Amino acid sequence: MKKTRTTIFGLAVALATSMATAQDVKGDVKAGAGKVAMCIGCHGIPGYKASFPEVHKVPMISGQSAGYISAALHAYQKGERRHPTMRGIADSLSDQDIADVAAYYSSQVQGEGGAAPARQPSASVAPLLQKGACVSCHGDNFSKPIDGAYPKIAGQYADYLFVALKSYKVDHGSYVGRSNGVMAGIAKQFTNAELKEIAKYVGSLDGDLRVVPQSRFR
Repeated sequence: MKKTRTTIFGLAVALATSMATAQDVKGDVKAGAGKVAMCIGCHGIPGYKASFPEVHKVPMISGQSAGYISAALHAYQKGERRHPTMRGIADSLSDQDIADVAAYYSSQVQGEGGAAPARQPSASVAPLLQKGACVSCHGDNFSKPIDGAYPKIAGQYADYLFVALKSYKVDHGSYVGRSNGVMAGIAKQFTNAELKEIAKYVGSLDGDLRVVPQSRFR
């Protein structure tokens, strides 16, 4: 088990390093506020649900790290993430646009995540978290990632987390799936039922993520 965790950690660090170049562009919060018109129709509506590849709440991104938002949008541009709507949106953005949007949403952080979890995992979930070495990348309480390119996941919608985890198990597909060597290796260790249990626990934790409602569309 120790060797497995060490290998996963090494792969995670290598992947984060490879993402650094795309994230070198400095984002501007004020500029980003004027560039989120395509985002607020989903991410600015509390409880809004997507219907593809199955019905689930769209993820909370207010309070997410700028590095992760940037990395995710670049992954959609490169086809490493294959959700058609998000790929279309990402393709319309320049590196500067992505940096600005990421800066805007990361500025909406509220409170301080990373404290000891208020809810300890059950006897059935604890070994799953250990097997996946989840905390080695996502950090304390799953809110302090070891690198900005990795997401905060504490408190994220459980149904979204479940869909995201399953997407790493899809090797080929024009419209679904995510290509990520680290997460693919982790997700494929688990059944979908186990992934759902992990998602349910992580989603039950307190974290930085939230939805900032928009009063109007721009």
